[in-house]
Order: sequence, then C-alpha cells, then structure tokens
Amino acid sequence: MATTDRQATTLALAHALSAAERGLAVIPLSRTKLPALRSPHHDDPDPAGPRCHGECGRLGHGVYDASTDPLRIRELFAAAPWATGYGIACGLPPYHLIGVDLDTKSGTDSSTALRELALRHLFTIPETVVVRTPSGGRHLWLTGPPDVVVPNSAGRLAPGIDIRGAGGYLVGPASRTDHGVYTTAPGTAHLTPAACPPSLLRLLVPPPRPAHAVPSPSPSGDHGRGLVQFVLAAHEGQRNTRLFWAACRAYENGIGPALAEPLTEAALNTGLTEREARATIASAARMTGHRP
Repeated sequence: MATTDRQATTLALAHALSAAERGLAVIPLSRTKLPALRSPHHDDPDPAGPRCHGECGRLGHGVYDASTDPLRIRELFAAAPWATGYGIACGLPPYHLIGVDLDTKSGTDSSTALRELALRHLFTIPETVVVRTPSGGRHLWLTGPPDVVVPNSAGRLAPGIDIRGAGGYLVGPASRTDHGVYTTAPGTAHLTPAACPPSLLRLLVPPPRPAHAVPSPSPSGDHGRGLVQFVLAAHEGQRNTRLFWAACRAYENGIGPALAEPLTEAALNTGLTEREARATIASAARMTGHRP
C-alpha cells in the first residue's frame, strides 16, 4: 500500500476513534464511500434466506458493524487496511443521528429547497454540525427522539435532499474519498448535533401505510415464499433490484404468473408504488422471454 494510503488509513482511524469517544458508532469506509469490508455472505448460495446483520460473528455487515468500542474499531480497521475514511451510523443512541444531505448533483439547489420547506412548514434549522462534501454539498447533523425511527430516503423531501436515518450512515469528517476530503464547516466542529425541529421531523417520518396482506403463494410452493420474503427484506436502495431479481427467478422457474401478485404486494410493503412494482415485474418477464 502506498505511503499516502497508509497515512489516510491512520488518519481515518484516529478520527473514527475520536468520534467514538463522543458516542458515535463508526465503521471503516473505502475511497468509494462504501463499507470497506466485504460481506462474508457475498458467495452464499441462498440469497433468499434471512439477512444476517452480524449474528454470524464475522466482520463485513456494513453499518451493522458500527461500534463505539475502541478495540472493536481497531479490529475493523485492521481487517480493512485499505480504508481511507469512516462512516458514522445514524439512528443509534445516544444521539439517534439524522443526516440531512444537501446534494449538488444535477444542478439542483438543495439549500434553497430546504429554505422553502422551512418557510412553508414553519421550522428553522438550528445551529448544528455541518460537514462539507468534496462536491460542494453539505451534511447537516440533527438528532431525533429515541422512539422515532427515521427512514433513509433520496429526494423524497425535495430534489437534491437525501435523508440518512436508521440503517444509514454519514461519511465522517476528514475521510478521504476518490473525489476529495470531507471537512467540518468552520465554526461547527465544537457543536453538538442539534435536535431536529418537530415540523421537519414530521416530514421525515412518512405516515403509516395500510398493511398489505401478502397472500401465501401456494401454487409456487416454498420457492415462491422464499422469493417473496427476499423482496420483503429489501432496504431502501435495493428494493427494485431485489424485486427484479426475484421476478426473473420466478419466471425462469415457471411460477412468474402465479407469483406476480404476491411479489407486487411484497414490494408495496417495502415502499415501492404499485406502478413501480408492476413495471419492474413486467421488465423481468420480458427479460426472461415471457409475456407479463
């Protein structure tokens, strides 16, 4: 490993340990901003099985490896000597961190969009920790109540505004990526993450959706139930991918028509719209040479 990489890893570990002293659970990140450790289940033969969140005792479960224990953190970084940054897990005590990611991609003015939301819903963003991204964006650190689960979302609040909540993470300041270094905005490094304004919090937590009963796909047997469960276990960012994969397997095994409705209902439970779900299943049918 080049000297500069070793220095970046040493610096990332030092900052990760410092964040852990403040009660922030951390994991090592690669230059791509992804968890540095590969999943130990990458080559598992049954992707439809229950998803492991670290119960197996091995490293490589992404944000579920996050820890404030210095010994554990050193173990994680020792297993990933190529790490050049660290991620801070959101939604965990004591802060129950919520990250408001103001992006600059596609020419969106996310800062203006946030100000307009604040005016419309009568809230003010308090003074809090702000981290600058290499692309010119900003991460605002807020805290939430311990009994409220804020989901991750991308553009749901407004174009260019992504939310990092439970199961997500923020790239920690001083992390080095392929595009540059994340830095704390001047005057905010000493601050403690501020409480999320109640009006904004209400926007971040979607209203409860009516439960969709997922009928037991009896015509397709255990394999069909496994595919449905595979879709139900999807997290945001992988919902369409999982649905498409499951639908392809269903059509390849001759149970696509019987499983179309159960898969649609499962996708609705993960947060996809009916239109998105049916379009994805139709694409899988076409891809496998079947008529949807």
